[in-house]
Amino acid sequence: MRDAATHARRTFLTRTGALGAAAALTACGPRSTIDLGGDGSDRTLTAVIGYGNDGSWDPTQTASAFATAANNHIYEGLADTDPITRAPYPALAIRLPADAHATTWRFTLRPGATFHDGRPVTADDVVFVFDRILDPGTPTLARGFFASWLKAARKVDTRTVELVLRFPFPDGIARLTLAKIMPRHVFARPGAWDDAIRGLAVGSGPYRQTGHHPKSNTTFAAYDGYNGPRRAAFRKMNWLTIVDAAARVARISGAGAGAQLSDNIPYANIPRLEQGGLSVGGGAGMNNLFLMFNTRHRPFDDVRVRQALHYAVDKQKIVEVALKGHGRPASSFLNETNPAYRRARTVYDHDPDRARALLRAAGVDGLRIDILAVDVSWVVDCLPTIKSSWDAIGVATTLSPQETTAVFTKMDQRQDYQVVAAASNPNQFGLDADLIMHYNYGPENLWTGYARWSGDAVAKRLFRDMDAATREPDPDRKRTMIQDYIDVVAEQAVLYPLVHNELITAWDPRRLTGMRAQPYPGINVLTARWA
Repeated sequence: MRDAATHARRTFLTRTGALGAAAALTACGPRSTIDLGGDGSDRTLTAVIGYGNDGSWDPTQTASAFATAANNHIYEGLADTDPITRAPYPALAIRLPADAHATTWRFTLRPGATFHDGRPVTADDVVFVFDRILDPGTPTLARGFFASWLKAARKVDTRTVELVLRFPFPDGIARLTLAKIMPRHVFARPGAWDDAIRGLAVGSGPYRQTGHHPKSNTTFAAYDGYNGPRRAAFRKMNWLTIVDAAARVARISGAGAGAQLSDNIPYANIPRLEQGGLSVGGGAGMNNLFLMFNTRHRPFDDVRVRQALHYAVDKQKIVEVALKGHGRPASSFLNETNPAYRRARTVYDHDPDRARALLRAAGVDGLRIDILAVDVSWVVDCLPTIKSSWDAIGVATTLSPQETTAVFTKMDQRQDYQVVAAASNPNQFGLDADLIMHYNYGPENLWTGYARWSGDAVAKRLFRDMDAATREPDPDRKRTMIQDYIDVVAEQAVLYPLVHNELITAWDPRRLTGMRAQPYPGINVLTARWA
């Protein structure tokens, strides 16, 4: 039997498809047929997603853009959030807590709510999910969003549950959408969590999964038994996974367009798509290109070296050349539109002379770097500017873009590396700064583990400061504490963004109405309709 830590790494990594999904699902899993028929109101909404569908589908584990977006249509939390404003609204619960500052929140489940197999949603299902999330012996991604402030979930009666908080935490209401309620009778059986990783999805949301084909597509149908607040507007949906940018654009444009909607549109294609009659919308948020250093690999254990390499990068050139103006150089870990944003004390403006001086002070000469990078199309577009910037200060640089799966498999196997360049967007989980920072930093955080930094004295002090900010009841004081420790994160530059950029979504307004571009990967069609 695998130990818990190994299982946690395996399930977390499948967010990028690192472990694939070739095995067939069990009999209660999605059917293997693809139904794309129908016309009129029964026709199929076809969407193109620029990310793989072969990552983990376990809602307690996944950070896969495709799976997370799909799960938002398949599952419900006690509360869910609007995909743009992130304002919480009652989902499986009939109302939000009257007192957000209370340390016990009571929820009554929606009468008549059922899972996609027809079984009723009960308090036992809610407790089952929260017990898994809070179990220290079962590390999950979701645990990092809840364990610091949530003590327990307990059943009051069949349709009533209480959440017991460690201290008042109003921000927790919006986070309830990250605890998707799953049927205990399905996922408590042996092997079911592995099935969830591979694509088994049974929820209570407006859409049920009808087919799942890793590296190809996933299909959905409206769940007729759904009685919640956001009903399905499309009888059928087919979500295609197309990572190649040219193929993705071709599928949504021109006379042969086979889809009505696509995310992750390349910036260079925006004018042509608009000229072709498509609506193109951008979402500016936390999406970023970051550098992560292996602090066990010298000389990257020296903060001066990490800082030098950040000062050397011509970020404005990245914005102008690679991002076509759809981005900004990072001036904090947070993007500038985040409510908690404050310009960091250390900002890495392009300063090659300062970069060279820092390398000399660190006693580093003749440094050669191989950048291990993900093959996300817009990230690949940014890499030549990083290389030319580092070459210009005497750091001989080579680029090694690889499938995202390969990059994270190497790190999971603790293979040696120097620098990773990759994309991240914690906004798919929420907007609050405490959540964003804990997603990236913490003593048990996977990213901090990849950087081999958790044992550093500065890191240990940072983690204590982060915990203190989480517990701070005064919102203004809390915000200041977060901004102060973000200054430490900026100074250390262990995992830190170069640029924040827009994500672009395109859709056919002649066929769809109510679409909104979101500032994080994936799509949400819960407010969309046929035109």
